[in-house]
Amino acid sequence: MATRKNSTDDPLAPITLAVGQEELLLDRVVREVVAAARAADADTDVRDLTSDQLQPGTLAELVSPSLFSERKVLVVRNAQDLSADSVKEVKAYLAAPYEEIALVLLHAGGVKGKGLLDAARKAGAREVACPKMTKAADRLAFVRGEFRTLGRSATPEACQTLVDAIGSDLRELASAAAQLCADVEGTIDEAVVGRYYTGRAEASSFTVADRAVEGRAAEALEALRWSLATGVAPVLITSALAQAVRAIGKLASAPRGARPGDLARDLGMPPWKIDRVRQQMRGWSADGVADALRAVAAADAGVKGGGDDPEYALEKAVVAVARAARPQRR
Repeated sequence: MATRKNSTDDPLAPITLAVGQEELLLDRVVREVVAAARAADADTDVRDLTSDQLQPGTLAELVSPSLFSERKVLVVRNAQDLSADSVKEVKAYLAAPYEEIALVLLHAGGVKGKGLLDAARKAGAREVACPKMTKAADRLAFVRGEFRTLGRSATPEACQTLVDAIGSDLRELASAAAQLCADVEGTIDEAVVGRYYTGRAEASSFTVADRAVEGRAAEALEALRWSLATGVAPVLITSALAQAVRAIGKLASAPRGARPGDLARDLGMPPWKIDRVRQQMRGWSADGVADALRAVAAADAGVKGGGDDPEYALEKAVVAVARAARPQRR
């Protein structure tokens, strides 16, 4: 989720700098500033510009006093792409911003346009980080934050199920969380999320992996076919399988009798996942983990161009993992 980078947390600060490439978070920063400005003055003039629309001279025109409205919000998107002349004008303005104008600079971060980024920071801009969320743990934290912001309680399992079902699109995750809060009373649990997003949950790569490491080959294959039919990338499925098998290997080698909280810290897993993996690891052996990892590695090579039929490679891996999980039964 978007995070503050300094102690100034006033959306009506003269300069707000939103840094990152997560569109939902960038848009939220803009909406927050506009809402605060219009709460202070309903007639606030809002101008939302792309970098190519802020030509030399445009900024001076926009910040000039208006007969109709004193308060303004000026949004500049893709500020890293501004021309050299426009950057010069923005830097000059940053040195002496107007109190009744909220300038919002959306910057991707990185090397391009770094001079403007540094100048805004030096000017004491209110900075909000809006990084792209590429890690599953970040998306899980985002979902938890959404429920907290909406004033609702959701179990860790419910949050994980929602991430597994929806995927990496933050807009869809935010929308799903809001929909659940609007439709469901009381604590939102895994069963509730499953009822709402059953089709998508069944098609997720993590569902394939969970069923496989539990030794439920038929259900794992069914989930696999749903996943492929709904467009889940094969590499995501091999990744989920590898994560699930490695989790079992890590927990199996952990000290016996250790508390879930200690294990969670040492193994880098949330406590609820420790409990889930403990249930999944019954029937596994060290040899089984090794066999399963080799099968998943072969499938990963197959789906990345090393084989002629990625779907067949995945099916072989799913069956191999399920057999490793329940060798005495399958």
